[in-house]
Amino acid sequence: MSLLPIFLKLDGRRCLLVGAGTVALDKISSLLKTGLRLRVIAPEAKAEVRQLATDGRLEWIQRPFELSDLDGNFLVIAATDSDEVNAQVYRGAVKRGILTNSVDDPPNCDFFFGSTVSRGSLQVAISTAGESPAFAQQLRREIDEQLPEEIGSWLENLGKLRREVLATHPPGEARRLLLHQLAQRSICESEDCPARQLAFAPVDEVEAGPDVDDDSSETCAPQAEEGPATVRLVGAGPGDPDLLTVKALHLIQTADVILHDDLVPRAILDHASPSAEIVNVGKRCGHKGISQDEINALMIEHARARHEVVRLKGGDPLVFGRAAEEMAALTEAGIPFEIVPGITAAFAAAAALGCSLTVRNRASNLIFSAGHRAPSQSDGNSSLPRIEDATRVVYMPGRDQRLLAQQWLEEGLPPDLPCAIVSRAAQPDQQIQSTTLAALGDTEPTLAPSILIAGWVLREANVPIHLAGDTVPVSA
Repeated sequence: MSLLPIFLKLDGRRCLLVGAGTVALDKISSLLKTGLRLRVIAPEAKAEVRQLATDGRLEWIQRPFELSDLDGNFLVIAATDSDEVNAQVYRGAVKRGILTNSVDDPPNCDFFFGSTVSRGSLQVAISTAGESPAFAQQLRREIDEQLPEEIGSWLENLGKLRREVLATHPPGEARRLLLHQLAQRSICESEDCPARQLAFAPVDEVEAGPDVDDDSSETCAPQAEEGPATVRLVGAGPGDPDLLTVKALHLIQTADVILHDDLVPRAILDHASPSAEIVNVGKRCGHKGISQDEINALMIEHARARHEVVRLKGGDPLVFGRAAEEMAALTEAGIPFEIVPGITAAFAAAAALGCSLTVRNRASNLIFSAGHRAPSQSDGNSSLPRIEDATRVVYMPGRDQRLLAQQWLEEGLPPDLPCAIVSRAAQPDQQIQSTTLAALGDTEPTLAPSILIAGWVLREANVPIHLAGDTVPVSA
């Protein structure tokens, strides 16, 4: 069955709703938003329907349905608990040429209610042609999570500017091109808004812009005089695409350029636009790779070219991600930046273990450290402050834990202190090794990235100890 998706203007039109129970109430909330004149026919009504009638929001007639109730209506909704009544409503409406919906009864429907996401004047409606309203609702929730809240106000400003353009510019190719350019830009109410200045620039300046077809969705490049674009330092989380924040996902999908760490998996990069330039700028231990200065230069170069740049970092960009160096470089170059936090690997590793990193009266301190430091800071002593109730989390602990285990034992940490190494946390090939501090040096090398967690919280969570260094795969 092929359906025509349309959006109806119902303001002031008459609509009949047969039924006033729970199902009918759900439809009422959608119908009243359209400004239609709603009449409800039902012998009894829920308290909410009664109140709406008292408030003058709708008309409730307290009696059973009669065929004559259909006359003069633009739409009819049948929402009773009687299949016989609903079928009677539908048959009568068909004879009168009135579009009808019988709730949860696809054969007796001329149209279906879609699951709708709204942002001001923007509406995204989803229909499964009555096959599975529950699935449509699930998709609605997913779209609602990803659609920016501010898009409604942006669309309102765009609409105002469009009407001004239509009123002041003659029809033709130049106006069409201008409207497509405006639809790709930030719009605000200020008279100094760059988009407004573009809208009323001389026609020859508009015509000099990039060619845009009617069906084009390409992003038009903003004017150079607007200054550099904002660079986003975005946390990619531990690697599972489902653990991306909604904002991170949106930025990845809309970026012109993505400069990503080596450990950001393909499953996350696959969310990028096909037109995006994706550059691996990762630096792995033992591999020379690109320098930090080169990464900084790439960010600055693309930002000055007005490209939407996402600097995509594994985990959280502010946790051992060298974000401080990149922020300093951007600041010095006069490039604005935004930080988008991500789920750091320590939290993903703790979740894999089913372990809280803090436990009241048992572990009230949490120490994050890196397994290696910059050469200028390396003095051969990587000891940490000894805090009896601390949970220690070591990022990038390396493949050989003997030296770290020896240092901790020399500091006086107990040999039976529970330890766990989580490799590739939250990814399909996630692995866990759990042991004690005394046996930590005997653990098998693990795949990067890995996290070492040490502390009594592991015992509190009943994480099993495998002294032989057994590798325990865990489904991510």
